[in-house]
Amino acid sequence: MAKFSLQKSPGHLLRRAQQYSYDLYAKEVGKTGPTPRQFAVLHTVSEDEGLSQTDLVRKTGIDRSTLADMISRLIKKGYLARQRTKTDARANSVKLTGAGKRVLSSASAKVTKAETAALNVLPKSQQSGFMRALTTYAEALDKIEAEMMAPKKRATKKKATKKKKAAKKKTARKAAKRKAPARKKAAKKKAPAKRKAAKRKKKK
Repeated sequence: MAKFSLQKSPGHLLRRAQQYSYDLYAKEVGKTGPTPRQFAVLHTVSEDEGLSQTDLVRKTGIDRSTLADMISRLIKKGYLARQRTKTDARANSVKLTGAGKRVLSSASAKVTKAETAALNVLPKSQQSGFMRALTTYAEALDKIEAEMMAPKKRATKKKATKKKKAAKKKTARKAAKRKAPARKKAAKKKAPAKRKAAKRKKKK
């Protein structure tokens, strides 16, 4: 069994990088500005207003429950407004308010400065490779999440199909029960007629 090493641990190294990046962000944006995740949501909405919460989950990578709470807080602060989507009356979409646009505009230059400082820890020659690796990693995570969701959808479809088949069988059984008394009555009516016919043949 290989000996564990913090210096070679992907999780530990990612956490160190994330912590340093967050410290730079907090220093530039300040306590009164949006958090990194809030900034990500505001920025994503600004690029495509009217996105549903499902779209935001996919584009930001923030889980659904966390995103729902975050949107509620941003609405209370007056940065976002919620409305029903035009295509689906049951789904909600969000858009930036005037206050949200001002907050985003004020924070954008500071965030860019923090991001540049985070990347400048590496030599210029390694920065593009580092970004490619991070992008590939994020894309791999997107695929994993998509694959995790796919079986659930298929299972739901299978359950729906089974329910439909069961419902059809029940309907068929009920119909058969209703037809049974009618068949018995018809059989009873035919029986005397058959007996009479048989008697006539004997007399002949």
